[in-house]
Amino acid sequence: MLWPLIKTAIFSVFVPGTVALLIPYSLQKSAENHLPFPLLQGMIGGLLLLLGVVIYFWCAWDFAVKGFGTPAPIDPPKVLVVRGLYRFTRNPMYVGVGAMIAGQGVLFGSQRIAIYFCGVVLAFNLFIRFYEEPVLRRKFGTQYDEYCRAVPRWIFRTYY
Repeated sequence: MLWPLIKTAIFSVFVPGTVALLIPYSLQKSAENHLPFPLLQGMIGGLLLLLGVVIYFWCAWDFAVKGFGTPAPIDPPKVLVVRGLYRFTRNPMYVGVGAMIAGQGVLFGSQRIAIYFCGVVLAFNLFIRFYEEPVLRRKFGTQYDEYCRAVPRWIFRTYY
């Protein structure tokens, strides 16, 4: 069990760490940001950022501990993870990364981060629809089809 956690930590630093933290931070550093409501934006942006971090690491933990794999496409879970946040949406890890980016956009009042967020969401959608879902369907078959019928791709549902 320790090895999937180590690989997940390494992946998390390089991929989501870059996409969700390093790039947005570099975009805001180079921008002139004027916050009309600094306290409110700070609270909302900070909450979104923190929520995204918690969501990502909860899902990464589930991948390693319950799925015996990592979030990396080259080392995916061996077992279909349908517990935890995966009961409410099929892609909570992407939601978490998106929340981290959106949180920084609000926190820094950055249009550059907002535009970057839109591009990342589009890339996530394309990756999920044209790579991830077909791979999961081939790997897990009927189990994945039933899961797709029960749980929405993006919108959180409060039952499953």
